[in-house]
Amino acid sequence: MLNCAVIMGRLVADPELRTTPSGRNVTTIRVAVDRRFSRNGEERQADFLDVVAWQQTADFICRYFHKGSMIAVQGSIQTRNWEDKNGNKRTSVEIVADNVSFCGSKAESGNAGAPASRPAPSYQSGNTDGFSVLPTGDDDAFPFGGADEDDGLPF
Repeated sequence: MLNCAVIMGRLVADPELRTTPSGRNVTTIRVAVDRRFSRNGEERQADFLDVVAWQQTADFICRYFHKGSMIAVQGSIQTRNWEDKNGNKRTSVEIVADNVSFCGSKAESGNAGAPASRPAPSYQSGNTDGFSVLPTGDDDAFPFGGADEDDGLPF
């Protein structure tokens, strides 16, 4: 059996970190995910999906994401039965996050609380001793033949 959900969307509100009585960190976020299809002349619809994250994943979300941030979530779908304060039985459908990732641009997500970025490394050309330049324009020099050779292969 397979239970895998992958979504990408924007946080509807700032995440809040909570702690269970047993000491585990948890956050519940709502992610607005645009539908792929919109009818001509109509505004694009969105689904609002609840996501639950535990421990380090919850800490990460609360530290680096805020209302409006673009987020990618990979996890599994879980249903939960509960009773509201009026005694009515309810069912919630949630995605339990295994992994979350940044998706927006750096400027869009901001860098509040983010570690300082390092400059990109520079690279140099290595030593080419012992290597020879491949001939160009001579298709017979390659063991697999030329581009116009009709050998029955599909490529």
